[in-house]
Amino acid sequence: MAVTREDLQAAIDRFPRTELADLPTRLDDCPRFSEALGGKVRVMVKRDDLTGLAFGGNKTRKFDLALGDAVAQGATALITGAASQSNHARQAAAAAARLGMKCVLVNRHDHRSQMGIQGNQLLDNILGADVRLVVDGVNQNEVKERVVEELTAQGEKPYLIGQRAVVLGTVAYVCCVLEIVAQLEAMDARADFICTASGHGTHAGLALGVKALGLPIRTQGFSPSKGDEAQRRARLAEVGNEAAELLGLDVRLQAEELENTDAYVGENYGIVTEAGLNALHLLARTEGILLDPVYTSKAMSGVIDRIQTGEIPEGSTVVYVHTGGNPALFAYAPELISHGDYRQKLVTS
Repeated sequence: MAVTREDLQAAIDRFPRTELADLPTRLDDCPRFSEALGGKVRVMVKRDDLTGLAFGGNKTRKFDLALGDAVAQGATALITGAASQSNHARQAAAAAARLGMKCVLVNRHDHRSQMGIQGNQLLDNILGADVRLVVDGVNQNEVKERVVEELTAQGEKPYLIGQRAVVLGTVAYVCCVLEIVAQLEAMDARADFICTASGHGTHAGLALGVKALGLPIRTQGFSPSKGDEAQRRARLAEVGNEAAELLGLDVRLQAEELENTDAYVGENYGIVTEAGLNALHLLARTEGILLDPVYTSKAMSGVIDRIQTGEIPEGSTVVYVHTGGNPALFAYAPELISHGDYRQKLVTS
């Protein structure tokens, strides 16, 4: 049974927030981009790349709720980590700085980190994080647990970002649906598709929000990494349903109803694709909106493909939720320069 927007907002408002994010984010109509794709599908971009904290991104929206939990517990330090160019880690470092907490990032000593301090890794250091790079063969989660023990012994109250933060972040994207609905209403528009780069909480939250409100909208997620589709859908349903339970909703997600694909990943996570770089350049040169090379450009290439093949039919309106990640552009400069064949003219007189 569908709930009202007012009741859903009230359920979300029960959780403490940190006010880290600038919300609501804009919903930009993209007429020149839409025209470049044939002009038969209207594309809008929900600007969660502009959430306001250290270059923004979807994690800032999530941390607005998830770290409210940390503050409520009296945490004095945050611990998390992922890849060396992690957007999650960069936004966690910024959130810790804003909240007056220490931040320890247990990131991977991967190929990008071996190329030097650049992109998100540079920002992690500027933001004051204690960056620890884990080499191959060392268990990253075990290192995080040791950091918890280390900080506890120093008298800190560490908060290890884990499953509860993931669920609260999913709730944050239920709230994003409420924003989209209100913004579409103000524009006298309606959406047929909500698409995003996600293989977990962001997509799950969007799908849950749509289903809870009983909206006739298809949510489509484009995973940034390869994996078993059935397992990925099951994880999406699981985290979405944990969020539904936390919100006190009767609605539940079914794995088989979730549309999430890894068809546009290319060779692997973190490796650019030609289609993704084409999408990145097209949106930049028609709307002045930047995508990143790892997540959002690949997902947008999927949206473009589905428009061109008719899977997203003529007359549709697509809301593309831009999850950010733009600092990675600088870390991927060699690939971008090679693909773009950029030419500059030297004027000597």
